[in-house]
Amino acid sequence: MKKKEKAVVVFSGGQDSTTCLFWALERFEEVEAVTFDYNQRHSLEIECAQNIAKELGVNHHILDMSLLNQLAPNALTRSDIAVADGEDGELPSTFVPGRNLLFLSFAGVLASQIGAKHIVTGVCETDFSGYPDCRDVFIKSLNVTLNLSMDQSFLIDTPLMWLNKEETWELADQLGAFDFVREKTLTCYNGIISDGCGDCPACNLRKKGLDDYVSRRKVLS
Repeated sequence: MKKKEKAVVVFSGGQDSTTCLFWALERFEEVEAVTFDYNQRHSLEIECAQNIAKELGVNHHILDMSLLNQLAPNALTRSDIAVADGEDGELPSTFVPGRNLLFLSFAGVLASQIGAKHIVTGVCETDFSGYPDCRDVFIKSLNVTLNLSMDQSFLIDTPLMWLNKEETWELADQLGAFDFVREKTLTCYNGIISDGCGDCPACNLRKKGLDDYVSRRKVLS
């Protein structure tokens, strides 16, 4: 039974956030999505998010976060910076400093305005590329800060926090969204919907999880 509560999903149109959107739609009476425009590498990301929200009948907000682009040059905000994994303990070139801090803070402001208690995000500490703002300890800390800053009782839900990509595909399948997520989401750093370019780190992680889950599903069936 759905909870008689409202949720805001931080939504990029990628595999993780789309899985979270389906998760929220199954659990809450009202769900809205918010996408942040920070002049990211591919504007197709926003278009993809718009199309998914429209198809699922979800009210969709797009907020201007272009200041983040000015403050945080990296591979997702600059076309002349190559996408690369981190080496020798360094963060990947795709890490955007402060992104989840700002996104979740503004999602909290939006939640306050529309009467939503839950803020849903697809951050994950299992397959998180070392991003510090995807850690559970950060989310819990920010949850306390948001509640104190607005004197409200928000709950930041992280349904993927302890799942690897194989398990994320499994969750999408359990939600009846496996084909939808595979065919209509954009995870690729090179801006290719569905299975992507097959070369970038995001595609490699997504494909490995998909292959592992499909192989396990065949064994189980």
